[in-house]
Amino acid sequence: MPDLVIRQVDHLLAERIQAFAKNRQLTVNEVLLHALRRGLGVAEDGQRTEAAVDAHELAMLAGPWNATEQAAFHEALQALSAARGDGLLPVLREA
Repeated sequence: MPDLVIRQVDHLLAERIQAFAKNRQLTVNEVLLHALRRGLGVAEDGQRTEAAVDAHELAMLAGPWNATEQAAFHEALQALSAARGDGLLPVLREA
């Protein structure tokens, strides 16, 4: 299997990854592999997961968003990008 190097990881992200791993008694490598698999919708066996749904596939099922829905989505993304991420950290520690 190939090894990958991730460059320019900021300190906050590195600390979160390490705390997540320590809290769950996992290695940093295990946490990163799990996060990558989940984020990319790939299961342990290499197959696609139900989370790996293409936006085009969703549009085919439900239809494209109208202008109001698109505006609401972009507003939510902006709010999330401006929000501090540490608000969820206690919840993750309890899980």
